[in-house]
Amino acid sequence: MDNRAGEMQVFLQVVDSGSFSEAARMMRMTPSTVSKLIGRVEERLGVRLLERSTRRLSLTDEGRVYYERSRVLIAGMDEIER
Repeated sequence: MDNRAGEMQVFLQVVDSGSFSEAARMMRMTPSTVSKLIGRVEERLGVRLLERSTRRLSLTDEGRVYYERSRVLIAGMDEIER
């Protein structure tokens, strides 16, 4: 079974926090687990979602689209469960 919603949540947290390490801390994961999850999503989609440097992360154009659509989907799932 895949967990695309969980992967989307990790991706959203990385973008919102601005770092793999901070997202990992907030989600109680290791930074390497977060990195692997983002890599898995990028590999599945066949695009880079994030530009990584030693100092910061930035969204690619594809990453921006994925981010916006993921936010809508996750918010919809939260609404369904409420």
